[in-house]
Amino acid sequence: MCVLTYIPTGNDNYLLTNNRDESPTRPSALSPAQYLINEQAITFPKDPLGGGTWIAHNNEKSVVLLNGGHTIHTHKPPYRQSRGLVVLDFFQFETPIEFYEKFEFEGIEPFTLVTTGKTISEIRWDEDGKTFKEFDSSQPKIWSSVTLYTPAIIQKREDWFLEFLNQNPFPTKETALDFHKNGGDGDDSNSLKMNRGEVVKTLGISQIISHNGNKEMTYLPV
Repeated sequence: MCVLTYIPTGNDNYLLTNNRDESPTRPSALSPAQYLINEQAITFPKDPLGGGTWIAHNNEKSVVLLNGGHTIHTHKPPYRQSRGLVVLDFFQFETPIEFYEKFEFEGIEPFTLVTTGKTISEIRWDEDGKTFKEFDSSQPKIWSSVTLYTPAIIQKREDWFLEFLNQNPFPTKETALDFHKNGGDGDDSNSLKMNRGEVVKTLGISQIISHNGNKEMTYLPV
């Protein structure tokens, strides 16, 4: 839930790859499967604790949630519901802007929600409010969670991503996964596959491959 890359691969196709950085004591996620939710077929790896997820897709759109909004925040439970359920709630709305305007954000811990479509939409929520941005879907982009990484480290990760793209002008699912496994400068605490011991580490890598209107999801424990 803490680093995400979007890589367009031509003709509205894309690779969406995400590292799940969590406490190593958290139970392993269930492998991606299709569930019928509010009469919609949605594919996602399920968190056995809350029943939600951090990444999901249906036939039309993909959604990824990263912990934290605009800046690092203080954890203040109890919250109205898990952020993992926000991903599933998103599919009740026709468009990202409708979700942004009508969803009840109050009482939920800060998050960043990224969705794909004709444009890339980014919705951020924290105690100070919410923001909505759109990005050109023909351009690659990387996000890192503000709860785990300082602005300097987030910028460094953007630099690593640009270097990866320069070295891989035609990225594939394999090269994107390799970047998410090995990207960094040797500092395990801030590499893309990160490890801060018993506090937090990368537990798995998720990837959605969208090709000619079809989507395939994989989840690789690490």
